[in-house]
Amino acid sequence: MALCFGLYPVVAFGQHAGTVMGHVIDDTGGVLPGVSVILDTDTEQFTAVTDETGQFRLESVPTGTAELVVRLINFSTFRSELQVVSNDTVTVNISLTLGMTADVVVTGNLTFRNIADLENPRENLVGIATSASVGVITAEQLAARPIMRPGEVLEAVPGFITSQHSGEGKANQYYLRGFNLDHGSDFATTLAGTPMNESSGAHAHGYSDVNLLIPELVSSVQYTKGPYFAEHGDFAAAGSATINYVTVLDQPLVSVSVGEHGWGRIFGAASPKVGSGNMLVALELGKNNGPWTVPDDMRKINGIVRYSQGDQRNGFSITAMGYSANWHSTDQVPQRAITQGLIPRLGAIDQTDAGRSSRYSLAFDFLDSHQNHATRITAYTIRGGLNLFQNFTYFLNNPVNGDQVEQEGRRWTSGGKVTHRRLNRIFNRSIESAIGVSLRNDSIGTVGLYNTVQRRRTNTIRKDVIGETTVSLFGQAEIEWARKLRMTFGVRSDLYRYDVTAINPFNTGRGTTGIVSPKVTAVIGPWGGSEIYLNYGAGFHSNDARGATTTINPVSGEAMVQDDPLVPARGAEVGFRTIAVPGLQSTIAAWYLGFDSELVFVGDSGIAEASRPSRRYGVEWTNYLKLKPWLTVDLDMSFSHAEFTGNSPDGNYIPGALDRVVAGTITVTPAKRVFGSVRMRHFGPRPLIEDGSFYSRSTTIWNGELGWTIYDQLNIVLEGFNLFNSTVSDIDYYYTSRLLGEPAEGVDDIHLHPSLPRTVRLQFNVLF
Repeated sequence: MALCFGLYPVVAFGQHAGTVMGHVIDDTGGVLPGVSVILDTDTEQFTAVTDETGQFRLESVPTGTAELVVRLINFSTFRSELQVVSNDTVTVNISLTLGMTADVVVTGNLTFRNIADLENPRENLVGIATSASVGVITAEQLAARPIMRPGEVLEAVPGFITSQHSGEGKANQYYLRGFNLDHGSDFATTLAGTPMNESSGAHAHGYSDVNLLIPELVSSVQYTKGPYFAEHGDFAAAGSATINYVTVLDQPLVSVSVGEHGWGRIFGAASPKVGSGNMLVALELGKNNGPWTVPDDMRKINGIVRYSQGDQRNGFSITAMGYSANWHSTDQVPQRAITQGLIPRLGAIDQTDAGRSSRYSLAFDFLDSHQNHATRITAYTIRGGLNLFQNFTYFLNNPVNGDQVEQEGRRWTSGGKVTHRRLNRIFNRSIESAIGVSLRNDSIGTVGLYNTVQRRRTNTIRKDVIGETTVSLFGQAEIEWARKLRMTFGVRSDLYRYDVTAINPFNTGRGTTGIVSPKVTAVIGPWGGSEIYLNYGAGFHSNDARGATTTINPVSGEAMVQDDPLVPARGAEVGFRTIAVPGLQSTIAAWYLGFDSELVFVGDSGIAEASRPSRRYGVEWTNYLKLKPWLTVDLDMSFSHAEFTGNSPDGNYIPGALDRVVAGTITVTPAKRVFGSVRMRHFGPRPLIEDGSFYSRSTTIWNGELGWTIYDQLNIVLEGFNLFNSTVSDIDYYYTSRLLGEPAEGVDDIHLHPSLPRTVRLQFNVLF
């Protein structure tokens, strides 16, 4: 009898308990082992970890309402209320989505998904992002988008514009959030694990040439805007883009493209199984003359070999890339030369401008993930070369031989980054923390500027040997204070060393400096599939090392003021993201960004000099709508105001700063037999001089493509660019130049580089 009475409480309890079990997968259907599972009831907490098949099981759970929380590093958080029934089993099937800033090494075309494409997007909103201006461009979004030049992959970033002011082999001009980013300053770009921005570049500090980008291999573009993210430092004050390449192709591919103006391209790629992994091999050969009076005669060869093993949580890749290009250039030309009939609109003043570029890299990427922690290790080495021959002022400085100069750069860049992430619970609150260290060294054997005549050197203006090393430490912790309030506290410390050896000993120097950048973010929600974001962050941009050591102008011999090597920046943002409407992801952000100085490139001394402090603010509205499984629409609108602070008789306008960008695309995905898209891109007028007396015109261009899948292994794509043949400019400047026969002091004028006229290309894609 005593034994029976002793067992009664156990039996009674068992009669009022149930079981909760489930299966956790990712968006691709892959199982997720090692996932943390927490079930909170009114009386106690139950925990589990998914096994190798992604399954978990919790038994003897008291009946009633319980909250299930499922977490995994780099993934969204699943949260749901359950009703546990006595002597019954509640089964939950859970799909987790990769966070927009997740660490991923082994990728495929479906590794990242737009949250609006998911079956139950509200389940994946928590933890997907910490800002309204964070996002991912998926391979699916890029698949049917017309792309005229490789850099236009970055135009998928809302509010981002790429243009060109020279030959197609030169790095693009970039615009974002009221910035004329020149060729990459203040926008950090990474391709397949290697940084693209060059420190103290031959043409510009931050020079980022993405002409080696291969659109067919892009698995995703992860982007951020603003200095709110502890992991991003130099060149990232305005934003960043991490361009990921696939490690495995769905099918081997051969693509042949022909078009107007001497366009031709052959591309082939395959990823056969090799041992326990895959070997991705791709080769691109291209040529392009363009519509110019002096043909670009661009020739490029571009290849990649990548070996990888693993999945999106554990694995490694080794990537070798090689790129080489040669071209002639039609640089910007003075408006008066066209108006007076001296040259046609697509003509050139100096017909010997040209360029050549090369880049060879090797990168190693490793990701090791466990139940509550993950570590990523990246290492790279890059060999880069650049020679640019250009003449922007024609006969202003040398009325006999002209003002052509050559900019030369030869460098080795190497470095690495280690990031460790961990999930913890402290005082019954969930905390996801990250700590990391990065190292970068630029050994610039030659960075030179020379006077040339028809590409023959006649004089050395300056020639330097530069060494730069940056060591960075960063850490952050995201704390869930309440179910609808998460906060992230972060800090970054950068130590910068530079050493310049110039042919003029007065411009030789070295130094060390550093900067600490705190960050804080609050995420409020979600409510009904919507979240509010509050962001603040301090950041910086670095100046050309030569600007920090130069005391004598190499041309005039006049004294120069040395620049600060690191310039602080401060930004803040209020944002909102909603997926309340099925198939729609919409974000809106009001932002502010201030710099202690701007960079202004000075051609005669070959460096970018610091100018006055500045501030920018604006509003962005980004929308992605999936109307049908095969039909999507995106519409992005960005409005900004940029100005120098303080009062100056020169004026407070920032030359080249955009006031608006509007872009939209309607896409029928390649899942249909007939597919294609139409895209409009518009960017507004820009002030060309500080007093605002000269403005460029706005630029609006429509592009499109139409594809037909003849059978599963063959499709044909017709691409059209500038469909309405708009006579607009890719870029405009206002400065002094001199043509033959003009006054010795030159003429102030608008200088423009026309957008390409209507251009048609035909592409044949064969899948094996």
